[in-house]
Amino acid sequence: MTHIARRFEALLDAYRRADGRRWGGQSLSEATGGIVTRSYVTNLRKGRIENPGYEKLDAIARAMGFSPELWFENGGERSGRAIPEPAEEKRDIAGRVNHLFEVIRNEKTGEAYTNAEVARMSLGGLTGQDGGLTEEEIRKLRSGEIPNPSVNQVAALADVFGVQPSYFVDRNQGPMLLDEEAISALEDDTTNAILHKSIRLPPRERDMILAIIQQFENLHNPPDTPRNAEESS
Repeated sequence: MTHIARRFEALLDAYRRADGRRWGGQSLSEATGGIVTRSYVTNLRKGRIENPGYEKLDAIARAMGFSPELWFENGGERSGRAIPEPAEEKRDIAGRVNHLFEVIRNEKTGEAYTNAEVARMSLGGLTGQDGGLTEEEIRKLRSGEIPNPSVNQVAALADVFGVQPSYFVDRNQGPMLLDEEAISALEDDTTNAILHKSIRLPPRERDMILAIIQQFENLHNPPDTPRNAEESS
């Protein structure tokens, strides 16, 4: 079983559906809008897909409700060097790759690395052998021609520059941090089920649900009327 397949099984155990069941191929296909098919899920679990693309992993993560960074977290990995986040307009894959070229210099020359140097360091050279990167792949990653790199391409770049693969995930696009009240509320099975079911509804229907909730809220906590406002003043 590949690293990704083992990681997938662990995530399936940890991040279950609202009713407590594990996600399956059909449910993930529906939750991702068909981006990830039922057969793709099966092949990923069995380790038949050794080098999945970022788009698929990102879709699975968002459907199941975890940060895409978790695909690459591993307690045994080296810590990696700290790299400041690129500017907001450079947070796609191309922007993040170019940011590494800008901030990490060749220790011998003090100059920025060239595509050829990075290719050689990744053991790719001109042929891409040994799982490394070719100059052409690096050029396309930097130009945005490869917007959805494979796991192997990301891992090779991360290894060359000494960063964690999760660096390539836009943290601003990940799930928002919840406050203590929200976390406490989601421990309730009914609240959790309402959240997960409403996520998949069209925006108009979600607005209708919010309006209904606000009506119930007004029943229990009626807004101040002019008379009530005068009495309280």
